[in-house]
Formats: sequence, C-alpha cells, structure tokens
Amino acid sequence: QVQLVESGGGMVQAGGSLRLSCAASSIVFSIYAMNWYRQAPGKQRELVAAISSGGTASYADPVKGRFTISRDDAKNTVSLQMNSLKPEDTAVYYCNANGVRAGYWGQGTQVTVSS
Repeated sequence: QVQLVESGGGMVQAGGSLRLSCAASSIVFSIYAMNWYRQAPGKQRELVAAISSGGTASYADPVKGRFTISRDDAKNTVSLQMNSLKPEDTAVYYCNANGVRAGYWGQGTQVTVSS
C-alpha cells in the first residue's frame, strides 16, 4: 500500500521558517516526480513546487526565492524548506507523487503563518 506521510507543519510568525518533509513507502520513489501543493480555505489546490525524477526543481511565482524543494532518493523523502513565510502562505500542504501511470497524495499538513 502506497503511503505518503507529511510532517513539519505548524504555526509560525511572519518572516519565520518551516521545513516540511514527506516520506514515501511502497513506490519506486526515484522514478516519480514529486510535488508540493497547498490549499487555503475557500481556494483551489495549487502547485507550489515540483522536482523531477532527475532533480530539476520549479516553483510557483508566489514562492520563488523563498521556498526550496529537495529530494533524497536514498531515503524516499522530499522536503520543502519555506523561508520568509507570509500570512498568505497559510494553507494545508500536500505531498504528491506523480508517475506515468499513477499518482498518490499525502494526507496534508497544516501551515499557519500569523502576522
């Protein structure tokens, strides 16, 4: 059974940092593109950052220069380092594994940034 388990969410003041991690099991992690999405109350889920199986990273404009996505294929983990957090970053953050034939989601972790 495929599992993606996020951790590292919490509450932080504006300007602070958090590091999210996602641990995957029961998939050949290295062949999957890994993504972080977020969903704020009343809004659609949006892609925040992505990293290809080859390690190429890309970011949504609102987080460029503040967030860094990384992966460790030996540990089957993907991380999202979030710096200079803003209140508008408040959302539930989801880990996503995107393969050619299947995709998987984590349960989400809440990030709350207070002003």
